[in-house]
Amino acid sequence: MGSAVEIALLGEVSAQVGGRPVELGPARQRCVLAALAVDVNKAVSVTQLTERVWGADPPPRSRATLHSYLSRLRQAFADTGITLASRSNGYVLATEESTVDLTRFRKLRDEARRQTSDEAIARILTEATELWRGEPLTGIGGEWADLTRDRLTQERDAAELDLVDARLRLGHGPELLATIAARATALPFDERVAAQHMQALAQAGRISEALERFRAVRARLIGELGAEPGAELRTLHEKLLLSDQEPAEPTVPRQLPSAPAQFVGRQEDLTELDNAMRTVGVASIAGAGGMGKTWLALHWAHRNLHRFPDGQLFVDLRGFSTDETPMEPDVAVRGFLHALGLDANRIPPDPHARATLFRGLTARRRMLVVIDNAVDAAQVVPVLPGGDTCRVLVTSRTRLLGLVTAHGAKAVGLEVLADRDASTLLAGRIGETRLSAEPLAVARLIDLCGGLPLALSIVGARILTEPELSLAAIARQLEELGLGALDADPSVSVPVVLSWSYRALTGKQKEMFALLGIAPGEDIDLGGAASLAGVSTEDAQVVLRSLEQASLISIGSGFRARMHDLVRAYAAERARHVDTDDALRRLVDHHVHTAHANDRLIDPHRPLIILDQASAGTVSTPADDKAGALAWFDAERGTRRAVQRAAAGRGWNDRVVLLARVSHAYHQLRGHLDDELAMWRTAIDAADDLAERVVAHRIMGSSLGQVQRYDRGPAPPQLLAGAGGAGRRGAPAGRRARHAGLAVGQPVGTPPGPRTRPGLTAALPEDPQRDADRLGAQQHRLLRRRSRRHRAGPRTRHERTHPAARTRRPARRGDRRRHARAHRAPGRQPRRGDRPLRARHRAVPGRERRLQHRRRAHQPRPPAPRARATRPGRAGLATGTGDVRAAGA
Repeated sequence: MGSAVEIALLGEVSAQVGGRPVELGPARQRCVLAALAVDVNKAVSVTQLTERVWGADPPPRSRATLHSYLSRLRQAFADTGITLASRSNGYVLATEESTVDLTRFRKLRDEARRQTSDEAIARILTEATELWRGEPLTGIGGEWADLTRDRLTQERDAAELDLVDARLRLGHGPELLATIAARATALPFDERVAAQHMQALAQAGRISEALERFRAVRARLIGELGAEPGAELRTLHEKLLLSDQEPAEPTVPRQLPSAPAQFVGRQEDLTELDNAMRTVGVASIAGAGGMGKTWLALHWAHRNLHRFPDGQLFVDLRGFSTDETPMEPDVAVRGFLHALGLDANRIPPDPHARATLFRGLTARRRMLVVIDNAVDAAQVVPVLPGGDTCRVLVTSRTRLLGLVTAHGAKAVGLEVLADRDASTLLAGRIGETRLSAEPLAVARLIDLCGGLPLALSIVGARILTEPELSLAAIARQLEELGLGALDADPSVSVPVVLSWSYRALTGKQKEMFALLGIAPGEDIDLGGAASLAGVSTEDAQVVLRSLEQASLISIGSGFRARMHDLVRAYAAERARHVDTDDALRRLVDHHVHTAHANDRLIDPHRPLIILDQASAGTVSTPADDKAGALAWFDAERGTRRAVQRAAAGRGWNDRVVLLARVSHAYHQLRGHLDDELAMWRTAIDAADDLAERVVAHRIMGSSLGQVQRYDRGPAPPQLLAGAGGAGRRGAPAGRRARHAGLAVGQPVGTPPGPRTRPGLTAALPEDPQRDADRLGAQQHRLLRRRSRRHRAGPRTRHERTHPAARTRRPARRGDRRRHARAHRAPGRQPRRGDRPLRARHRAVPGRERRLQHRRRAHQPRPPAPRARATRPGRAGLATGTGDVRAAGA
């Protein structure tokens, strides 16, 4: 500044004139200067000045001492333009405001707040923060100095946060990351700092870490303060969540099934749907089974595809399936996220976060969502998209009043077809010429079908398959069934028509039709149908085509056969006359062997699983490459779980576990952890072998950790009860397996709570000298890993004394070289403090023992010595029954 004068308060209290320091005297004299400088050009009363220097209880001669300090300061600043003048009400430090660095800082800060450009804000605040040289008012003490120091520090922190915000808006997050991370560590409860840390991580390309940072801050706020994060932090979290999951190239899903080939009538219903979609955006179509609800929804959707350029989503919630429970809404949301182009590892594990993400991804898109077969409104609401640009069509057998009340949905109720529309539907199936030739017979057929579209379609297919019969003869055949009196209720007319069509099938067609009724899953592929019937794929294809021509099944893409649920229920009744156990066994073996072959294509390095020979008549259809294998798993996703449940219901426990194992790699790759958990829960209940149960519990715990459902793992009371019962029955291996399953049911990264360390310790060998296999070593290593991450409580006896617990592989009894390596391990372990020296001393006997073991390894084994006492815990590890080489499933 040349010959300019500067008084510094933002650091050590000092002054300079022309770049040379000014001698300001003792600390209290510097305090007088600071007390006047903070209010430069403003009068400070003598009383106020005295309190600032000496506090509320000044010494007797404080006023005289104050005059002395002022006199010396006047001499120090003589001929510098700084005046310490007396006023009637006190003293004032008169000078240019830019002389005091605190005043310059405040002026720059206020100027930055008036700016609208982030570049200008960053430039001005950078200049302001550079004025700080450390802690303000350094070198002086007292109550006033402490309070002022805290207040000035807050002003500096606020300015620095404003500067960080401006630079983050300019995209400087990566270079600010280290500074922000340090501040976030020092201020763990500051939500503004947490938000800046998240933004910096996101700009550095570490969005997953930013999301994890939010979860950590939220857990800390709830745990320590009992409060959720503020609205600003939550909004930032949702924004980052969307930016993390949004695909680089937006995917346009096209999930709608094909439009019905012959659709007639329903003009009033279509008009109602048009009005509902234009005004409300959500419409529910309700009606009895076979009434044509799905046909109406698909017909309207395909007629209005041009209104939804961002894609169409479709899901069958299976609300009225005869052999499956309704689909969980979260499963449907996860499927929608996959359809929108999200990779499995980018879908959040929390169900609420997934629903939030789905609503955010669809909020700005013009999409159509068709939700078929909903059981109630509670199943539909979580699947609704966000925003007001999407449109939703829902079908159900019940009137979804909750959807109408809470979301203003328009309810469209379907009735049976009018006679004219029913006649038109029949004419589309059999031709206008044949229809007009026998008008009375046509009227009777329509009356027998009760105007139900499904029944009319089946009748039309039957007429085409028997062209030599007149319509009157066909009507008489229907009447001969003896159920014509029931056709006042449309829903019971279907069995009439189905029984009539069933009688016209050949023997092979009847058997296939009946078996399809008891086949688990919503559809079945060609290989599965061939295995079910015990025929070749060529014969199965011919039979399925004939059933399709009779309108008893529909065949979709990939040659997957599907039945209407009413038709399935009728077919299941016919299956009572067929050998269903052998058929289902072949179908289960088809899934096991095909999935195993495809699993090897997905992950060829996994441990090989040895399978038994498949049942006679089983057809295996492995893919040619990894893409084909994944496509097969995708197509069979829902069916595979149903097949596993069917196997469990018949006690085929080995197949139940195998289905979970051969699906593990696919589930992890695709991120279908809900399916993973469901299949392993079933496998745990069915596992007969000890090692299989341990592996199942271990994978179950890992999957629970991935979806952040730590509290919903294997139930501790039941496992502990099983462990105690096994012990009372004298089965220590079974008890250890249950304890191990209980312990590994928690993720490895979680602290060892009340059930982790005791569970693992109880799973350790009870006779370490006798037991020495991989199961014991696995538990030792897992216990050591958890204890190393979270030191909670003293180390167990096994941790302190068992040498093999610190090795990578246990020493097997009789293997002297491995035993020597086990003794060598403790000497190589690092210790803290003065322990390395003691560790080296302990290593000397270990080396001697190792040399002795090496010498003995090349000498004949001497006779067994007499039994003598051994130190506990100095032998190999526990032996459990079974082999856990397939610990990775």
